[in-house]
Amino acid sequence: MNEDLTPQEIQARAESQRHVRWLFGHPCTFVTSVYKLDTLPQEEWPEIAFAGRSNVGKSTLINYIFQKKGLAKASSTPGRTQCLNFFQLDRHLHVVDMPGYGYAKAPKSLVDDWNKMLRLYLKGRVQLKRVFLLIDSRHGLKANDIEIMDMLDEAAVSYQIILTKIDKIKEAGIPKLIKSVEDTAPQHPALYPTILVSSSEKNTGIEEIKRAIADVVHRK
Repeated sequence: MNEDLTPQEIQARAESQRHVRWLFGHPCTFVTSVYKLDTLPQEEWPEIAFAGRSNVGKSTLINYIFQKKGLAKASSTPGRTQCLNFFQLDRHLHVVDMPGYGYAKAPKSLVDDWNKMLRLYLKGRVQLKRVFLLIDSRHGLKANDIEIMDMLDEAAVSYQIILTKIDKIKEAGIPKLIKSVEDTAPQHPALYPTILVSSSEKNTGIEEIKRAIADVVHRK
């Protein structure tokens, strides 16, 4: 509540809200699908990426955030589409939709190729300012989520966790879930400390995610 904030904090929040309105007032459009890293877009705009297990609700969340139905499309066969889908928010930001991981039917050779491409992308992409790692609230952190977190730590890429489908668990369990994720922070130096929660179905947490994205762009 505003009465609990200092004048400086109120001013900072108002400035942040203005930046969110300005940034998300621009159209977000599809640019390209990247299967080989030598075809990555070369603009030096700030870049963010969304990663998560298959069926975590990533495409739906991206569409809600950028207010464009069908912008990000879920694969008809989860785990099969192994490419980086690039979008641009006018000429201010690249948004990258990474393919879902952890789907049992994906061939091992496909998973190995994806992991190799991902590692090279993370280590060599200086424009990449943050990865938003989506975790299904119903399941919490799984072994392959930890693998991705370790990969991001190794690449020294800042990443922030978004707990999706938060409406699917009991409200009383949310603080415990958040704490369980926060407790992993000492083992993950690149993990951004603030955990976000979301529900595309209930439109929960969308503004907070927009603010986090705008702050990343603002700090470029």
